[in-house]
Amino acid sequence: MKNKFEKRFLRVLFILALSALPFLFRKPPMKESMLTFLLNGYTNGIVDRFVVNHKLIRYPVRYFRKEFKIHVLFDFLLYPTVSVIINQLTKNDKPLVVIYKILLFIFPMFFIELWAERKTNLITWRRSWKWYHTLLTLTVKSVLNRLMIGVIRVLDEKVEKSS
Repeated sequence: MKNKFEKRFLRVLFILALSALPFLFRKPPMKESMLTFLLNGYTNGIVDRFVVNHKLIRYPVRYFRKEFKIHVLFDFLLYPTVSVIINQLTKNDKPLVVIYKILLFIFPMFFIELWAERKTNLITWRRSWKWYHTLLTLTVKSVLNRLMIGVIRVLDEKVEKSS
């Protein structure tokens, strides 16, 4: 069977991410974790569709091949799960510490993607897409998602105080 390793690898990642979700959403505030998860998934879908449609990245082995060209597992489950963890671990941190902690999560994700691009059939970088594009995209997107959740948190606290 072609791509047997890749399919097993995706299955393991799927099981790990699904098993982590109940623990992530048990920690208060649950509403904030759900918002982080959904916001990250939504923006992932937009960004990934852009890079796939512009033929910068291709996912030869993925779930829902016939329905989507994007990597549904990464975009809507794996990366949003990591975003919830980042949000929970940086809730009370200053901006520089937030960026440092984000990088601690982004670098392993980046190295896994780099390995997958070079050694598996899970992802193919095309044309002018280079490793630094992936690293920069993951970092900027994570910082912006964390910033948006931080702004929402501050606005929510102001509304609660004024009530």
